[in-house]
Amino acid sequence: MFAVRDEDAALDIAQDAMLKLTEKYAEKPPGELPMLFQRILQNTIHDHFRRQKVRSTWTVLLSAFGDKGDKDEDYDPLETLSAKSASNATVDPAVQVEQSQIVGIIEQALARLPARQREAFLLRYWEELDVAETAAAMGCSEGSVKTHCSRAVRALAEMLKARGITL
Repeated sequence: MFAVRDEDAALDIAQDAMLKLTEKYAEKPPGELPMLFQRILQNTIHDHFRRQKVRSTWTVLLSAFGDKGDKDEDYDPLETLSAKSASNATVDPAVQVEQSQIVGIIEQALARLPARQREAFLLRYWEELDVAETAAAMGCSEGSVKTHCSRAVRALAEMLKARGITL
């Protein structure tokens, strides 16, 4: 998700990577599978960006051959491309830069959390699992999940406040 910034694409990429792992490396010892999966996942992410770049190039090139109307000299092939409804096309560039900087700071703060706190926080608040589901995923009690989440929220708030960010 952090690599591609698109939940649907991230799910597709993870699924493709898992399929490639099972198809080509099912006979490997279980200890080797995590490293193989990481490499396959990285390659699949790179493939995704390559395909996206090629699609974008061809879309722009083919749109140039589209309907130009009555020889309108103001015809712009880029106008034939529709922007995603969730795009930031109307957002002020300064706001976009500020938002991306804040996201970067939050990601750095998340990376500095202890592993269990980060895991609990991301499962509860990013993946929106309830306490019981998070406890099952982490293999711990619901009380531990609540403790980890509480500590993570407090630590993140302190780290962000120290950087001048209040949410």
